[in-house]
Amino acid sequence: MASLDDLKKRISSVKSTQKITKAMKMVAAAKLRRAQENAERGRPYSEKMNNIILNLSNGIADFENAPKLLAGTGQDKVHLCVVMTADRGLCGGFNTNIIKKAKVFFHKLSESGKKIKIITVGSKGYDQLKRLYKDKIIERISFKESKNANYFDADKVGKIIIEKFEKNEFDVCTIFYNQFKNVITQIPQEQQIIPLKTSEKKDVSSEQNYEFEPNEDEILLNLLPKNISTQIFKAMLENSASEQGSRMSAMDNATRNAGEMVDKLTIEYNRSRQAAITKELIEIISGAESL
Repeated sequence: MASLDDLKKRISSVKSTQKITKAMKMVAAAKLRRAQENAERGRPYSEKMNNIILNLSNGIADFENAPKLLAGTGQDKVHLCVVMTADRGLCGGFNTNIIKKAKVFFHKLSESGKKIKIITVGSKGYDQLKRLYKDKIIERISFKESKNANYFDADKVGKIIIEKFEKNEFDVCTIFYNQFKNVITQIPQEQQIIPLKTSEKKDVSSEQNYEFEPNEDEILLNLLPKNISTQIFKAMLENSASEQGSRMSAMDNATRNAGEMVDKLTIEYNRSRQAAITKELIEIISGAESL
């Protein structure tokens, strides 16, 4: 049984931890509001950009000679997977859920005989994937110094992807991130950005048909690289909101658990103290009777 001094130290330690987790919850809650607003504002733009490109692709007569970023290389042998996680921990299952989604995808590709190349955006993704896939990680990117998700960082990632695609280093590119739904729920996503899926092209309604000037090919050459950076930026905004929501939920649970532990330790301390006092009284009484 722990001594009274040990119990006092444990109670003090847990209370200190509780203060830290409570402070982290409040900071995450403050950051979440802005991150959620940014994610919600970014969705319509990225979706509209995607729809315009899909619409442009419908107007191309010779799809085989269309820009490679749209039509692809014509092969499906090498897959580039961009796994986007956080640079910091203490955010519940946020990072783990993305990695699980990515690992399932990797397993399917391996079973199909495809070659995998991985780019990790965020140090936590690299830390979890390096054990099994270190030889497949070709690029490791971290934005620890950036306070908020921004387009300049997304554009850096986009340019790296396009550069590798132009060097014929891969055929298909897929990004992995968490889509923010609410504080409790974040949904892991896999989104193919090079080339666009044919199933998506069929979803474009006839109401979205426009006439373009100059021709579709010229516009696509300009728009496709921007779209890749835009889709990555959207994923970063979704990740930012999901990270803060997951951290807020995790720190709230940690604070409540710490409170419950303090209550249990306090009861144990009071019982031990009462037992010690009772023992001393018995010793005093026994000593008095012996006289």
